[in-house]
Amino acid sequence: MIATLLNPFGYARKRFRQWWQLRLPLTDTITLTQRNVYILPTRPGFMLALTLVVLLIASINYQLNLGYLLTFLLAGSAVVGMHVCHSTLRGLTMNLKPPDPQFAGASATLSITLFNARRSVRHGIGFAMLDEAHPDRWSWTDVPAQGSCTVQVAFKPERRGLHRVPPLTAETRFPLGTFRVWTVWRPASQVLVYPMPEPFPPPLPPGEPRSGGAQVARITNSGEFEGVRAYRRGDPLKLVVWKKAAKSNELVSRDTMQAQRYELWLDLALAGHLDIEHKLSRLTAWVLQADKMGVDFGLRLPHLQMKPGSGEAHKRRCLEALATC
Repeated sequence: MIATLLNPFGYARKRFRQWWQLRLPLTDTITLTQRNVYILPTRPGFMLALTLVVLLIASINYQLNLGYLLTFLLAGSAVVGMHVCHSTLRGLTMNLKPPDPQFAGASATLSITLFNARRSVRHGIGFAMLDEAHPDRWSWTDVPAQGSCTVQVAFKPERRGLHRVPPLTAETRFPLGTFRVWTVWRPASQVLVYPMPEPFPPPLPPGEPRSGGAQVARITNSGEFEGVRAYRRGDPLKLVVWKKAAKSNELVSRDTMQAQRYELWLDLALAGHLDIEHKLSRLTAWVLQADKMGVDFGLRLPHLQMKPGSGEAHKRRCLEALATC
């Protein structure tokens, strides 16, 4: 309320901008036309207009034929530049590739493919996030004639969860820089943001005995299971404990018979006395650690339980559950 009273024009501008953006359609593919491409003079454009007015007044006052020639030549060049600048974006088709999931705190990269059906090259087209359009955040490209190209734009999600891709803007000032032509694009895609993994997590929790139960097998601080045996010819390479082999120069394998007597469960209740975000961060680190070790693991959350498994698909399901918990 205080900020509104101190800066009413800024507040009104923000509200109008939000209202205007909500009227734009949500789409991952858009073709630019006269209805969604906007144009205004730039500061150099206003200076050129002021210069032309001064030249015209001087030419009229002193009856300078060469002054008229120079004035109308520059004015004609500015008008032609305005049409060229507007046509650089008009007719361009943009398609957003669905973004891959990212961890919180990391930059998510958006890949945008530009299609040009025209027989001439489109020069100097820039892309950026609408709310982060700083000079160092623009990605510039040229689109070949009757061809396509890909430009990448990055943004950093601040928290975990499923987020809609922020509005994008594209602009050009080609060829003279006297006019700025731009558009605003609201993609329909969403990006899934996993919790940020804890940098230095504690060791994985001990395994739980299966129903019918044998003794509990634990995981050591080195990240390996205690049950190992001498290497046997034909053992899969994923069962070889390479850390122990590097230290003792002897090949040893995990004892799969012992591994079958327990299950590794990553439980939110075992993630320590932390707030929910820190617990999810620790569980994320445990999921990555268990997957790297090739260990079957399950995940327990307050309203969800995923059975033990392994592989890339199981890891992604667990990370998705942690992101949307």
